[in-house]
Amino acid sequence: MTRIQERKNSNLANEIDKVFPLSSIIFNAFKQINREVFVPNGLSGHAYSLNALPISGKQFISSPLTVAKMTHYLELDGVDSILEVGCGSGYQASILSCIVRRVFTIERIEKLLQEAKNSFKILDLDNIHTRLGDGQYGWPQYAQYDRIIFSAAASFIPKPIGEQLKENGILIAPMDIDGKQIITKFIKKGNKLIKKELEVCEFVPIVDGTISQDFKT
Repeated sequence: MTRIQERKNSNLANEIDKVFPLSSIIFNAFKQINREVFVPNGLSGHAYSLNALPISGKQFISSPLTVAKMTHYLELDGVDSILEVGCGSGYQASILSCIVRRVFTIERIEKLLQEAKNSFKILDLDNIHTRLGDGQYGWPQYAQYDRIIFSAAASFIPKPIGEQLKENGILIAPMDIDGKQIITKFIKKGNKLIKKELEVCEFVPIVDGTISQDFKT
């Protein structure tokens, strides 16, 4: 990583920290990841702003501030494995990969997934495992997970997802509640998910099924 890139990453981490104080682990994760790798070429000049930006497939890369908040709420100290529903650009997964030993991420749009995989390769991130599929079914092969994160808004938590979360594990998801999207924390206790609403947010919605590589942007 060049000194210029290091400076950009550090400045971004500092800007986030001014608005939402970061732990040293999360702060260092943002310092390690070049956000412009995940942003379309025409928008690279805006890569280090605190704004969400459009990407392929009529989707968005979440703002760094939102990624920081979601990462914080996961309480990742000592966590080994995490499942992400909705890989998108791959930026959230890349931040998680700096903190967690194994990241499993699922994306329904093949073009987006391939772009994310290319970004992971550029950054030499070898602990992120990807899958094309409908994330609402999870990834049972590697369950159960210490943590699960939704990077798209849901109206409910699908049963397979709850089953793939470890006992006392944490699930963070943007939930549609009374006409608003709210970042919501769930803790698994027995067969129940204990819910706590955290703050208002804005994400693209979860959609059923998959879209093949010939998807046109």
